[in-house]
Amino acid sequence: MAKGKSSNIFVWIILVLLIIGLAGFGATNLSGTIRTVGKVGEEPITVNNYVNEVQSELRALQAQTGQPITFEQAEQFGLTQSVLSRLVSQAAVDHEARIMGLSVGDAEVRNQLMQIPAFQGVNGQFDREAYAFTLDRSGLNEAEFEESLRDDSARTLLQTGMAGAVRLPASYGRALANFYGERRSFTWALLTEDDLTTPVPTPTQADIEGIYDDNPDAFTAPASKAITYTLLTPDMLLDTVEISDDALRALYDERQAEFNRPERRLVERLVFGSQEDAEAAKARLDSGSISFSELVAERGLTLTDIDLSDVVEGALGDASDAVFALEEPGVVGPLPSDLGPALFRMNAILAAQETSFEEARDDLGTELALDRARRLIEVQAQEIDDMLAAGATLEDVANDTEMTLNQMNFSDESTEATAAYEGFRAAAEAVTADDFPEVIPLEDGGIVALRLDEVIPPTLQPLDDVRGEVIALWRERTVNRMLREQANEIAERLSEVGDLATEGLTATIETDITRQDFIEGLPRRFIESVFELELGERSVISAGPQVYLVRLDRIAPPDPEAEDGDLLSRSLERQLEDGIGRDILGAFAVDVQSRAGIEIDQRALDAVNASFSAGRGGM
Repeated sequence: MAKGKSSNIFVWIILVLLIIGLAGFGATNLSGTIRTVGKVGEEPITVNNYVNEVQSELRALQAQTGQPITFEQAEQFGLTQSVLSRLVSQAAVDHEARIMGLSVGDAEVRNQLMQIPAFQGVNGQFDREAYAFTLDRSGLNEAEFEESLRDDSARTLLQTGMAGAVRLPASYGRALANFYGERRSFTWALLTEDDLTTPVPTPTQADIEGIYDDNPDAFTAPASKAITYTLLTPDMLLDTVEISDDALRALYDERQAEFNRPERRLVERLVFGSQEDAEAAKARLDSGSISFSELVAERGLTLTDIDLSDVVEGALGDASDAVFALEEPGVVGPLPSDLGPALFRMNAILAAQETSFEEARDDLGTELALDRARRLIEVQAQEIDDMLAAGATLEDVANDTEMTLNQMNFSDESTEATAAYEGFRAAAEAVTADDFPEVIPLEDGGIVALRLDEVIPPTLQPLDDVRGEVIALWRERTVNRMLREQANEIAERLSEVGDLATEGLTATIETDITRQDFIEGLPRRFIESVFELELGERSVISAGPQVYLVRLDRIAPPDPEAEDGDLLSRSLERQLEDGIGRDILGAFAVDVQSRAGIEIDQRALDAVNASFSAGRGGM
């Protein structure tokens, strides 16, 4: 049982850390009377457990997508239903463990408490004050927490006893290892439109209408939102912003170093302990017996370690004259440096850069104008937000301010300029018919306010609007069909001739490929198709507007010399045993639920979910 015990402790370490991070969100954030969201038999599903699981899943989803996820979006993904289902199964196992009388003693609970870092003091020993403080922040008392530890240990005993008893015969793992390790050698050739012996015909109106009618999904616009919005960006104010010559000249003078840069050299410096060592290294370099990079490696350094980047004349002290006397890349030295005698390698000459005020004027003007436009928008943003809060419509705002009124059918596929703003996209995805417009800042300093007018279901677009796409799809499928027909004819001839070269095709031979291998440039299903062939069989594999002609040449068993053969067999056995064990536990939980009965307090569940939506769930 050691494995289950360590797993049990790890789970509680994570739970306690999560409790600290959530600062005890739970029943205390609700009415104070809602303690559970349901039960299996007499085993409760507590609010705290539900909230902690939802928070954990939400954070994992955000980490996976790399984007903030609202609670409403998480609900649409089925997150809350998944969490509730898991907690019901857990409660079912707890219920059965209690019926069976499974439990652990006080000594085991105490031992687990001692090992949780959140309950330890600076000396690494259990600290009762830290224990009480952490539980108080979580909305739990000591009795509740220790009972949870006891329940978790009992559940682990039951689960380990059931799932841990699953053992598969070694022959099963070997059979799977043989399946995955089987090797195949084959020859293939690619056929594209250029290989067609007959030209692709021009589609008739009947062809176009047929492909359109047979593929409605391909020409159906996704669900979208009809959105009205007002927009104001810095670019829209450029013509209204006046920049004086004095301001431009001042900015130019302030950034002289950027516009007027002296000649620079990309330099590396290899320092030695003595003049003699440096001279000896230079002699070896001049003789060609060693390269500069090898000299660097010989001293235990990398090129990054000795890189001085770009330097101006005079920056290298007494070595500057010699380095800047070089007219092409090379090595000079030994020369003095502040770290000792050194060899200097000059890798490139960066010419002096001189940009006059007149040349920089337009860019500086645009930069200053945009900066001032952003400041003007900052001032107007609060005033516009106040107008909207007071009941002004977007049309009113467009009439009374410099914001422009626009409309858009927004979907995930929208790519027009405004939809490219992340701020706009996030607001458009979240907006509902009950929301009132408010000012939303954009990445470039602009602002937008939007309103949902209508939710538009997926709509089949008129043929005239998508004619080009229809013709492209017809042509792709026609080319594919013609290539498959031609490839099949070649395959039949190969049974007699047996040589792809005679068909004017370039053959590629692959040797000892397994099901797990990937061949660059080939579709993934190509390998799957090869392993469906019989020895000597030929096949045509489609991949969009091109096809592959393949012939299976040899079938071989797994490599007997492969070091990971036994490891793969054991790994597959363990994966299967774990999977069967999970299935057994799932079936067991379902059986317990049917016998003990499930009660879900929907009102309590709705109250907890509403707390998340209102932002009190720590999101």
